[in-house]
Amino acid sequence: MDPDTSSGVPHAYLTPPELKGESSHYPVIICGGGPVGLTAAACLARFGIGSVVLEKNLGAAAGSRAICLSRRSLEILDWAGAAGPFVAKGLGWTQGRAFYRDRLIHELRMPHSEAEKFPPMTNLQQFYMEEFLARHCEQRTIVDVRWGNVLVDLARQPDSLALTVATPEGEYRLSCSWLIAADGARSTIRRLLRLSLTGSSFGGRYLIADIRLRSAYPTERRAWFDPPSNRGLTVLMHRQPEDVWRIDYQLGEHDDAEDEVRPERVRERVQRHLDFIGERGEWELLWTSIYSAHSLALESYVHGRVIFAGDAAHLVPIFGVRGLNSGLADAHNLAWKLAWILGGDADERLLETYASERRNATLDIHRQADKSTRFMTPTSRGDTLMREAVLSLAVEHEFVRPLVDPRQSVPYTYRDSPLNTVAEPPGSFHHGPAPGAPLRNLQVRCGQRAGYLLDWLGVGFTALLFLSDDSIAEHEVAVNELLDLTGQHSGAAVRLLIVSRTHVGTLASPGDRATLLEDVTAAAPELYDIRPGTVYLARPDGHVCARWRRVTGGSVGAALRRACART
Repeated sequence: MDPDTSSGVPHAYLTPPELKGESSHYPVIICGGGPVGLTAAACLARFGIGSVVLEKNLGAAAGSRAICLSRRSLEILDWAGAAGPFVAKGLGWTQGRAFYRDRLIHELRMPHSEAEKFPPMTNLQQFYMEEFLARHCEQRTIVDVRWGNVLVDLARQPDSLALTVATPEGEYRLSCSWLIAADGARSTIRRLLRLSLTGSSFGGRYLIADIRLRSAYPTERRAWFDPPSNRGLTVLMHRQPEDVWRIDYQLGEHDDAEDEVRPERVRERVQRHLDFIGERGEWELLWTSIYSAHSLALESYVHGRVIFAGDAAHLVPIFGVRGLNSGLADAHNLAWKLAWILGGDADERLLETYASERRNATLDIHRQADKSTRFMTPTSRGDTLMREAVLSLAVEHEFVRPLVDPRQSVPYTYRDSPLNTVAEPPGSFHHGPAPGAPLRNLQVRCGQRAGYLLDWLGVGFTALLFLSDDSIAEHEVAVNELLDLTGQHSGAAVRLLIVSRTHVGTLASPGDRATLLEDVTAAAPELYDIRPGTVYLARPDGHVCARWRRVTGGSVGAALRRACART
């Protein structure tokens, strides 16, 4: 096998304190030190909740694997304080191209504006993600990342879990209040609990090859249908950092996997495609793997005190780059709810909404990804005929081309969440983030500090109050009632952000109980459908749980109780 693309940074195995005779109980143990497990640890740490991460390996695995981070994923990592190296190393992109044979048939352009802090997509190899997150977590004293520690057994107790962990020095035992199973598609915890994923698997296979090639081609997603380099099949290509290119080419139904992964065969296939697209430079094969598409999920993501996240909970096809991004959303959703429960600010019933919200998100991904998968990898004669018809028509007809769109990952809206409060009659808002949707970003200024709206989200609930200079007196009562909520000394305390087109200089200073933000580009009316006095209430994970045209503290208090599953 050729050299892999791993970072080559090993992590040291350290003797766990339990092997030295200490007996320990932890609030949260996370099984799996991949992007999802480490993101969960980072998010919990932001809430002040400590965790132990058990990772069987001593470093990041080889190869690119997941490579595309969505804007929403970078917002999550940014909130956790971990996004810096991702942005510095990653390659952002906003567009893609699709070709039928040698003809351009579709140009994908993802929405992007100066209101956004991050591009719609950022390419970065998964081993970099794992290294950056590991470094971030290891710098938090309340996070204990244990490399070379393998969970081998668990036992349920009335109010805790007892775990048996294997190490190079022998086994030890420890206990926890909650166990997050982020141990991947071949989850040990899923096996120990005798749980199975259900759903659909697709017959098509793709060979993934990472190559090092110096090329001036920009960072964008390219897809070829029936190219001369892979007749009747599909080829995908993405640029990654360090002059690495990811090429995914579809294998034929009768291609032998063992033969196709031979380095000389992979080089032959890749060279054929590079010749087709005019890349004449020398290149190096770094890593290969074979992938098949699956749409599978657990029936429930919560089993007593064991909570599943990422690939341990669900598998989704790669088309639309939803797998990793869905896993990071799992981690963020789960972290705030565990933090509230452990802090005594919510009942354990709150975890039921993690199970329902994130499984509904998975099922929505399956619906979208299944469409893309049937197009990218037809599994029936009918699918093949449909694809051929769309591709041939798309050469000449604009109206057909959107059907080639790969349906890139987008944040899921928890429309049916029991944590939402529908406070306004239908038609009160024409657009803007509805209850269940994530907040939209804005360029703002606070005094001399410039930044983005989401930079000011804290670890509690956030109320956004939109005002104008001439409406301050009219809404002074609402301001004071919202300020009263910020004085609560509990996890449900509200951070009040007052947003105006100009600096609200005539408003009496609220001190540290609220923050005055200037909407420097006047984008709030378009993004939030505001009138003076409009209020949005967001959960700790940045998803809206209620919105009002006019609000009182009492209505916000009721929405808070509902959002904490207290009603």
